[in-house]
Amino acid sequence: MNQVVKRLQPFTETIFATMTARAVAHRAINLGQGFPDSDGPSSMLDTAVAQIRAGSNQYGPGRGESRLREAIARQRSRRYGIDYDPASEVLVTVGATEAITATVLGLVEPGSEVILLEPYYDAYAAAIALADAVRIPVPLKTSGNSWAPDIAAIRSAITEKTSMIILNSPHNPTGSVFGAADLAELAEVVVEHDLLLLSDEVYEYLTFDASTHTAMAMLPGMRERTVTVSSAAKTFNATGWKTGWALAPAPLLDAVLKAKQFMSYVGATPFQAAVAHALDAEESWVTEMVSGLQRERDLLREVLLEVGFEVAASQGTYFLIADISPLGYEDGVEFCLQLPEKAGVAAIPVQVFTDYPELWQTKVRFAFCKQPATMAEAAKRLREALGS
Repeated sequence: MNQVVKRLQPFTETIFATMTARAVAHRAINLGQGFPDSDGPSSMLDTAVAQIRAGSNQYGPGRGESRLREAIARQRSRRYGIDYDPASEVLVTVGATEAITATVLGLVEPGSEVILLEPYYDAYAAAIALADAVRIPVPLKTSGNSWAPDIAAIRSAITEKTSMIILNSPHNPTGSVFGAADLAELAEVVVEHDLLLLSDEVYEYLTFDASTHTAMAMLPGMRERTVTVSSAAKTFNATGWKTGWALAPAPLLDAVLKAKQFMSYVGATPFQAAVAHALDAEESWVTEMVSGLQRERDLLREVLLEVGFEVAASQGTYFLIADISPLGYEDGVEFCLQLPEKAGVAAIPVQVFTDYPELWQTKVRFAFCKQPATMAEAAKRLREALGS
């Protein structure tokens, strides 16, 4: 007898756990899961240690330490020109995923519809299921050698039951950075239909070449209907600190807090002062880190092209999408299950992030957020195993 509630029965072990286990079993380099293998700025780490030594080891305020909330508000104002009251419009969460889940639980009624742009981060679908709501997937459309929101399809998917759209740009898993014109048109649709927007901006700093990130709350009519989510994980190489945040007008954020307070209540206290310090003082470190990521992206792209993949453009995030069909493969799951043993490298099949897997069946995601020596070894293994 299946004891799991019906709304969660479709969710099995995450693909990240599956592929990480395969990587460990075959001593493969894990280019599947998107986590860096180097630490964030030393001054941030030192601040965390000092906070622990100084006794900042007990519960903090439910909304998060004021120092961090104030730093988050300063960052938003400085970078995007959007002002938030740190006392009522900023909430510290246990990672961005908790902020996402609490937003859906706090603002979406059971039976309501939530539009996702697919492929999507799998936690979005789980959050919608937990809220007993209905996910409505809308595939991204091809745009040059990348992807973009299909605004016409989004508009067609809206019904009287639609309450929210979830947007992620820079986009995981495709590496796309959605253009300002597309996002402005999407904002018009959201305002026209009086919807809420959950804007997942965790990769906000990780853009390459000439790409720039557009914060959705800065667009006309959007601040009052947008919950923006970000975190220290991808910005400061601190995925294990699980320190994220949500920003929104007080009436929306109060709803997010009502759900969040019964999920974790508070996050780790000493890390919050450290992240606050980094937000205020370490943007130059982030700039240098992003330059390094771009170099590793270029190396990985070169190798993937060399061994025969078709490779999409990556304007941001940690990820490159490669098409396996030129190598004679037709199924991304099968390919990724074989790759750790065959090549000593792990990747992730994109089709598992979709409701229409046939559109993405030959696409796989490689992460390039590793140290140069790690990426060089991965390149060597891919050349030896897949090269002609």
